[in-house]
Amino acid sequence: MKCTSPQLRNMLFLDIETVPRHASYAELNDNWKYLWQAKHNTFRDIQETEAETYASRAGIYAEFGKVICVSVGYFHRDKALDTDKFRVKSFFGDDEKKLLEKLGVMLRKYFRDSDTWQITGHNVREFDIPYLCRRMLANGLELPEILDVSGRKPWEMNIFDTLQQWRFGDYKNYTSLKLIAATLDIPSPKDDIEGKDVARVYWQEKELSRIVTYCQRDVITVARIVMKLCGETEQLLDENTIVL
Repeated sequence: MKCTSPQLRNMLFLDIETVPRHASYAELNDNWKYLWQAKHNTFRDIQETEAETYASRAGIYAEFGKVICVSVGYFHRDKALDTDKFRVKSFFGDDEKKLLEKLGVMLRKYFRDSDTWQITGHNVREFDIPYLCRRMLANGLELPEILDVSGRKPWEMNIFDTLQQWRFGDYKNYTSLKLIAATLDIPSPKDDIEGKDVARVYWQEKELSRIVTYCQRDVITVARIVMKLCGETEQLLDENTIVL
């Protein structure tokens, strides 16, 4: 694997949760309804209405969705205890611009050097990073250096993507985080809700705290997977080493 044990301390683990920007298709104005209808028409063999696909799919497209939670994690050496801790911090809320502003401040202050810090996550190359960049620009925000991968060649991007690593050159299918975790005998992160539930839990049940917990658990699971891929198999982030 393209990973070494010391490299773990230079990884910034990241996961985002997203939802449709409005609670329902009916709330869109005429222009946005037209734009979603055009998107809806690109779906193959779809039996659902525009309203149904908006509820189930709009959140995965940055043009129609919004970020409601970003969780980041990193290894930190506790000198007093002479041990590594895994710190997890989350930015969440209904006001997307505010949470992205706070995320940007942290990234610029502590993770500015994109040559040193390696963004790490599951499908982070094709989903989380592009989505964050698009939503930051949509909100009129400047992109932090570590996220701004525009113009870089694939080999110039300092990214460790567990989906890409697990493929080992096989690009025929998508392997979920939950499946990789189970294969590597790592506790499943999906013991409460799953990705398909996020929009409902947010818009209908209004339980953002559950989504934040879900997002944090994904970050922790990715860290455990990466540790296994790096050969760190003796101690896989027990609960005493995690700081929330």
